[in-house]
Amino acid sequence: MSTEEAPNVEDKPKQQTPSFSVIYSCLRCGTQVTQSELSRLPEIKCICGFRVFNKLRPPIVKTVKAI
Repeated sequence: MSTEEAPNVEDKPKQQTPSFSVIYSCLRCGTQVTQSELSRLPEIKCICGFRVFNKLRPPIVKTVKAI
């Protein structure tokens, strides 16, 4: 019998996945909320009571070269 221990799974570095927060804006009052805040609520509704949200675009503009 050998005295070697099995490698521990916790010793390996954990891979972190990048988390992107999606920001929504209420169409009536303009309040900005994140997706995680909306998921905590029992129904998708703004603090003003309106239920229509607009997904905000990221500030980075992507340029694509034409072929």
